[in-house]
Amino acid sequence: MVDRQPHLRRRNACIIVLGDIGRSPRMEYHASSLLDEGFNVDIIGYVETKPIDALLLSGPKCKINELTAVPDTNLTPKLKYIFKTIWQTLSLLIALVSIRRPNFLLVQNPPAIPTLVVCYLYCTVTRTKLIIDWHNYTYSILALTAGEKSFIVKLAKWVEHRFGAKANAHFCVTKAMQEDLKVNWKINHAVVLYDRPPSQFHPIELSQKHELFMKLSKDYPQFLPKNCLDFKESGVIESTALTQKLINGNVLYKNNRTAIIISSTSWTPDEDFGILLKALEEYETTASENSSLYPELLCIITGKGPQKQQYVDKVNDLKWKKVSIITPWLETEDYPTAVASADLGVCLHWSSSGLDLPMKVVDMFGCGLPVCAINFKCLKELVIHGQNGFVFDNHRELADQLKFWFENFPSNPSLLESKETFRRNLQEFQSLRWRENWRLNALPIFNSFI
Repeated sequence: MVDRQPHLRRRNACIIVLGDIGRSPRMEYHASSLLDEGFNVDIIGYVETKPIDALLLSGPKCKINELTAVPDTNLTPKLKYIFKTIWQTLSLLIALVSIRRPNFLLVQNPPAIPTLVVCYLYCTVTRTKLIIDWHNYTYSILALTAGEKSFIVKLAKWVEHRFGAKANAHFCVTKAMQEDLKVNWKINHAVVLYDRPPSQFHPIELSQKHELFMKLSKDYPQFLPKNCLDFKESGVIESTALTQKLINGNVLYKNNRTAIIISSTSWTPDEDFGILLKALEEYETTASENSSLYPELLCIITGKGPQKQQYVDKVNDLKWKKVSIITPWLETEDYPTAVASADLGVCLHWSSSGLDLPMKVVDMFGCGLPVCAINFKCLKELVIHGQNGFVFDNHRELADQLKFWFENFPSNPSLLESKETFRRNLQEFQSLRWRENWRLNALPIFNSFI
């Protein structure tokens, strides 16, 4: 029988993030896109960081169902993990029974435990379609710290194999992962949905950079002008270490200004910040010996994670003259501006599976920012050495790339050809944004379950 009132069909979606929603941008973009297509969206996850405004300002169409954080206990590590699994299982079940009945669950993996098990059981009972968005593999991440022979790693791999294959549809982030799911997991219909930059990641005017530098100078003296004399007699009404605003409103870069590199990290074992520290140490030595050739370098490292404090302590002990490092937690609206204000991006993400790509590079490319990225198996699906950035295997190669890019900064004539190649290729990358790519590759899958 033909449905003559398709507009009355139920259009409810539920998105599961067993992590911080605000630090799960891909799932936030899924939710925002579904809302734009007229879906009601329930999001289940932790709220440790403010989600994007597109979700917060959608009224009753978007409901964020916050999970209660797992309490701290004095249990042994094994018992603590068991307690955490039980707690999250019950929390997830309680949240699922309280939402609007969805047409489908869209589940972020990892983590697989207990997410895939709980969501599969819920979908079986309620006859809801299950869709998995494969960002990486749980077992490969756990293996970084627990070892491949660990029981928990073997359990995670079994859960991903067993319950992952039962989903009705799959998205994945690379062609390499699509092939791996097909060959090793017997999942033949995974759709590659590349991360693409949303509209807020784009090149900006110098005046916008100046406003950010002025804002950051309130908390970080590295942005304050080195000469604290009043500039008003020369027509300057505002000044930072990098820029100056004239009385007529124009903003100019300063001569011999500081250069900025930016990196976003989760401060976990799969992102070895020590590589960047060693590369910066080598740059510091070379730049100090050739002060007129190399600018001062300000390194902005954003993000939260378990290893952050130990590296912050190391940074605080450094006595460098040409390199400084700050580790701010930027507000949601400031992060795209900071990326667009930098002169070079650095990505330390090394995939535990070798099959996923760093979203931070996608954001940088969206802003027109070239990137130095550490090499791994499928990185070439995003970063092509010498075409839109640089690829390095160790700290020495990264140091050489920093020295190459910043020698005689900002007007090294030998870089003109490279910069033009990067600009042209990044401009082409920016032509396809998240929204258009999602509508082309993801929306047909979601609509098939209405």
